[in-house]
Amino acid sequence: MIKKGMARHNRGEDGPEIPHLGLLKMLQVLSFLLVFVAGIILGLLASTHINSLFNSQRDLFFTSNIAVTTTSVLSDGRSSGSNCSTTNSEPCNCKSCDDESKVDCLSMKTFLHPHNLTHGMSDRELFWRASLVPKKEEYPFVRVPKVAFMFLTRGPLPLLPLWERFFKGHGKYFSIYVHTDPGYVLNVSSGSPFYGRQIPSKHVEWGSVLLLDAERRLLANALLEFSNERFILLSESCIPVYNFKTVYNYLVHSGHGFVEAYDDPSRYGRGRYNRRMLPYIWVRQWRKGSQWFEMQRALAAYVVSDTKYHKLFKKYCTPACYPDEHFLPTFINMFHGSMNSNRTVTWVDWSLGGPHPATYSAVNITEGLIQSIRMNQTLCSYNSGVTPICHLFARKFDASALEPLLNLTSRVMEF
Repeated sequence: MIKKGMARHNRGEDGPEIPHLGLLKMLQVLSFLLVFVAGIILGLLASTHINSLFNSQRDLFFTSNIAVTTTSVLSDGRSSGSNCSTTNSEPCNCKSCDDESKVDCLSMKTFLHPHNLTHGMSDRELFWRASLVPKKEEYPFVRVPKVAFMFLTRGPLPLLPLWERFFKGHGKYFSIYVHTDPGYVLNVSSGSPFYGRQIPSKHVEWGSVLLLDAERRLLANALLEFSNERFILLSESCIPVYNFKTVYNYLVHSGHGFVEAYDDPSRYGRGRYNRRMLPYIWVRQWRKGSQWFEMQRALAAYVVSDTKYHKLFKKYCTPACYPDEHFLPTFINMFHGSMNSNRTVTWVDWSLGGPHPATYSAVNITEGLIQSIRMNQTLCSYNSGVTPICHLFARKFDASALEPLLNLTSRVMEF
């Protein structure tokens, strides 16, 4: 009896006596298909989310609302000059243009050499991007070091023809950046090296931290171009006193920056120090210097990367403390003194006294004046030695000085 019962039980497991076996197998197949389809749907949703996140980060990093000008070269060497504009609603590749002139905003060329200076980045975003420093020493392209000429002006550049003559024929060795009052449009011809070189700007007030912000904004925009190696700050009243080749070689071959920094014990130096900057800045570290600086790329990256000391100066260096005269000299003296020569390459005449230097007009322009600036009978430190060339630029010169200066360029300044 036991054996028969066991036999019937075995047949119940292995035999065809279970009537719903086919239905169970069908349910198993349907369950598997349901799980499979659900997995595909979830995968597509996740992929869409990741792609959206990447695009948003790309827009932040490569900026939005940027007008990109693309140029396709025709068979005869002429430029087609087609224009593409990207907005938040369009992909970065310019779909409105033909395939040959399409701009890939994620390409190395666009990343390393941004040609259009218009962007929608805030200062915070701009300084973050400009502070990115490659760890790899080699560049993925043939790098020709450039000098970035950064002009800080309220409006027009009255000495523009002099600078255009200075730059002529040296296009591959320099970049130009112009910071003006917001809304001002620099009126130059399309053939000028200043054409299209205005950066997004903000209001500036003399003697306030806003002036320092403008300087750092110029530095940050210039740092986006990876070929820029040296950075010189100039005003609309500055002139070059040597030709481009001399200026370029002097700066590119220097192992130091040219940021004037000295300890002034008077009320115009240490007298402007605010004890509320303690314990971060001590009076013995306080320095003063000319606003008109020149520096190398590594030092410029340190300057735009700083947040802590900029906030201190914004809070505690208020009139009669002037951030443009103290921030860079103090900051560099504290942390990067070995990278600096502690002198400026921009000559200025303070012999008249007062809060502003002397201004030179047409009646003051002589060959002797320019020669005295070029060779002022002193020696200045340069790398491990000294040089009789101390100043490459000079200020202040008004608009009336343009014509007599142009008459001296070939004979005295040699350009």
